[in-house]
Amino acid sequence: MTTSLTPPPGLTVRAATLGDAAAVCALLNEVDLLEIGRADTELAEVQADLKHPEVDLERDSWLLFEGERLVGYALLWDESGGERIDVDHYVLPGRPRGALYLFDLMEARAAQRAAAGGAARAVLHLHLNSTPTMDLSALAARGWRTVRRYNVMARHISVHADEPPKPVPGVTLRDCSAEEDRRHAHGLLQECFTEHFDFQPRSYPQWLDDIGAERADWSLIWIAHVDGVGDAGVLRTHDDRPSMAWVGNLGVLPEARGRGLGSHLLRHAFGHYAARGRDRIGLGVDTDNSSGALALYERHGMALDHAVDTWELICPV
Repeated sequence: MTTSLTPPPGLTVRAATLGDAAAVCALLNEVDLLEIGRADTELAEVQADLKHPEVDLERDSWLLFEGERLVGYALLWDESGGERIDVDHYVLPGRPRGALYLFDLMEARAAQRAAAGGAARAVLHLHLNSTPTMDLSALAARGWRTVRRYNVMARHISVHADEPPKPVPGVTLRDCSAEEDRRHAHGLLQECFTEHFDFQPRSYPQWLDDIGAERADWSLIWIAHVDGVGDAGVLRTHDDRPSMAWVGNLGVLPEARGRGLGSHLLRHAFGHYAARGRDRIGLGVDTDNSSGALALYERHGMALDHAVDTWELICPV
């Protein structure tokens, strides 16, 4: 990897600030329109990313300008405290040299952060639409490769077709309005997803930062209690996307699987959001998930909206 210290002619780069959130959101929605045909990024989501405590904006963010116009954005954060580094990268088409310059900056900074954590290498992960604005051949030429695919699944819902499911004997749901239940939800998610690809253990305060807890509606997060097992499932949803309601996490403990609990939680989300007036609901699923999650969602009428690939780069520090 070689890193240029100066941007390509006609382009400038500076670090982002919290005051840039609206401009970044507009850029991401411009990319959304090109990649999935609709603007689907919320300002609050961008604000949460920019003020995340694991991001040093001065060194971990980059805005790419063509004159006065914002044409690119990149962000880096480190959840592992070691070699695993996550990055975001968005550049409008027609600026290949600018796009690669942002990769120069991100890769160099990732090596610095991994070294600071005592790692011998940096393992970068980047999520890209399967048909992105980025030139994938240029990305591959830098040593990046795809390691996972996620499907964004969606389904139309209505109050007529998606009434709340009938209670399951021995199963009760409660929301997370109480602080104690929020902590239970965090613990369940850590346990349910510990064997999933790219899982990073997160403390309760870290998880609150990850989900933007200050704007979370805790009445839209539920815990499932199973008689004889205890708290065994969790459903985390939110209602701030313009195009659809969203299931952020649906997890069931291994000892409670095979009882239809996942289906019950999913149908609960359908019915709840239909009653709130939403006509569409979506979620993301790892296509290689060994728990059968993809098949579960397909059985309940969810279909592919678009696909997202995880790209990985391994580089020494």
